[in-house]
Amino acid sequence: MPEASPRGTYMVIAEALRSRIQAEHGLETLPSEAELMDSHGVSRNTIRRALKVLEADGVVESAPGIGWRVVRGGDRRSLAQRMTDVIEEDSLSVGDTYPSEAKLCARFGASRTAVRRVLAQMEGNGLLATVHGKGRTVHALPTPAARP
Repeated sequence: MPEASPRGTYMVIAEALRSRIQAEHGLETLPSEAELMDSHGVSRNTIRRALKVLEADGVVESAPGIGWRVVRGGDRRSLAQRMTDVIEEDSLSVGDTYPSEAKLCARFGASRTAVRRVLAQMEGNGLLATVHGKGRTVHALPTPAARP
């Protein structure tokens, strides 16, 4: 990785791996963590964080004795993309209440930590606003350029 990314190096690597998985339809397993470390020039911890993002999104799974296996079928959008799409899918408008963390965890089968990370990202991008005592509301509608 030649320079630090404002998005987080692990997120850049996760998206690069996601793109590779989508492009290579016959890809069954990912290279070893050591090979990924060498090819991206980062530490094992950074690679593991990237892999955990993909695991939370249901793109890969850890397979004991094999490494990281690609999960075929299902929704290939990132958790961030799926949570952003909730605004359109649920016909939410500016000022409407966004679903709670618990409902999002159940809807996407994701951990509370992963959901909170994406909610913080959506707030940072100006899509959501937190209203004390009332939860999160839609602050702006997503545009194609604003989608993760």
